[in-house]
Amino acid sequence: MSQQHEIPNAVTPPAGPLFGLDIDDLTALMLRLGQKRYRAKQIHEALYRQRVESVEQIAVFPVALRQGMTDAGFRIGQPAIAQTARSVDGTERYLMRMADGETVETVWMPDGDGGEEPDVADEPQFETPGSSYRRATICVSSQVGCAVNCQFCLTAKLGIRRNLTAGEIVGQVAAVLNRHAVAIGKNRINLVFMGMGEPFLNYAEFIKAVRLLVTGLGIPESRMTVSTSGIEPAIRAFALEPIRPRLALSLNASNDTIREGIMPITRKWNIRKLLDAVGTIPLRTREWITFEYVLLGGINDLPEHAREVLDLLAGIRSKVNLIVWNPGPGIAYTQPSAEAVARFQKLLVHGGIPTYIRRPRGRDIYAACGQLKRTIDPAPAPPLVALSEASRSAAPAL
Repeated sequence: MSQQHEIPNAVTPPAGPLFGLDIDDLTALMLRLGQKRYRAKQIHEALYRQRVESVEQIAVFPVALRQGMTDAGFRIGQPAIAQTARSVDGTERYLMRMADGETVETVWMPDGDGGEEPDVADEPQFETPGSSYRRATICVSSQVGCAVNCQFCLTAKLGIRRNLTAGEIVGQVAAVLNRHAVAIGKNRINLVFMGMGEPFLNYAEFIKAVRLLVTGLGIPESRMTVSTSGIEPAIRAFALEPIRPRLALSLNASNDTIREGIMPITRKWNIRKLLDAVGTIPLRTREWITFEYVLLGGINDLPEHAREVLDLLAGIRSKVNLIVWNPGPGIAYTQPSAEAVARFQKLLVHGGIPTYIRRPRGRDIYAACGQLKRTIDPAPAPPLVALSEASRSAAPAL
């Protein structure tokens, strides 16, 4: 067999994960391996469009090149779905294991959670035979743990362990898409960067991941939303990005006094600073800023709070997603009454702000907003169920 495609020992670069490398990275890699430039496009296509899971599956590469890369220690490097839990509402929560053993959680929500409106109100949906949903949303993590310390959030109890790489962020999406046999361009998928971590405290890797999701996997930026607790410098940088998702700001309070009590980060960047930063974002046609508002019983759910929110958001092209607080062990808040939630929504709508109530998806398996913490608990409740090949194949196809 010809040896021209084998990797010359003299130019073998440090091996490692391929997933997360963009076209420029892959071009440089192929050149260092003594290959032609067109090989970079081939491997880019295999990684992100075909979503291969091993070097051996890059069928367009000669056998000698595949074997040489494998022998040198190159691997695809997607996170592995180690465990899964399935909710009664069809939501699935995945324990994603990284190469170093660290874990994060990723969530699959068939039909979303209602927070996408009006983003999807007039766009075509799809129905797959045998499925009861028309679209799905994947909730993605950006850090192992979180440093922001929101008092109502279980993830805050982890603290921060490390940032995820762009490959680890995109890899969560690819792993879930492969599990559900999703065909990008045919099946409707939304992404929300609302999992573990603060994306804007891992800004460079988050933005690189967004570019790979658009140019690699082929998911339009208009179908992505990033949630931030409010990192003012990053919001201003985000406003300048040529490729960027929609923005969701976790407001969660109508004034700085309440917000400082539940979100200590407010002491560094108050509400006014955040709204000023948000105002620098050049909104595209049919784009608006989403303000997320977690309703805590007796804390921020009163009529005067709704009126303060109306004053804060006056003049901003916005919508509000109301989130009824999802309880967790060791967190001493209470849920607002149904009447308080309805009253809050009615006041905002009558004040001219489109307002939606996000359905709690996967609350019974700790998959709902603010509940992603159970990955490192020795005895999570309810327990995670090992993801066997049988359960993997039994998952509904999108």
